[in-house]
Amino acid sequence: MIVLLLILLLLGLYVIPRWRLKRAVRQVIAIFRRNSALDKKTAKTIDELRLKPRGFADGMFHLRDFKPNALDTLVKAGIIQDTEDGRLYLAEDALMTSGIEGRVYPR
Repeated sequence: MIVLLLILLLLGLYVIPRWRLKRAVRQVIAIFRRNSALDKKTAKTIDELRLKPRGFADGMFHLRDFKPNALDTLVKAGIIQDTEDGRLYLAEDALMTSGIEGRVYPR
């Protein structure tokens, strides 16, 4: 029984959030492609991409949204880049060399 509880705890604290973050990374990439935010000319704001983090009240009644964390991860990796005016775009060349996209995701 204790071993089962430890396995469930491990899944709940480490495996499931990591899987959801990977899934959110793919979703964020798809959002940028769907909105054609692929270079400085076509860059979009966070509001236009609908990637703004939820407020406290919204977060209380919904499951955790991993897309803002995924966006932050992609920005830190240089895959999502920003313009001088704060708009964001997907740098496809950085994505190709990063190894994050090991398989083809739908555009």
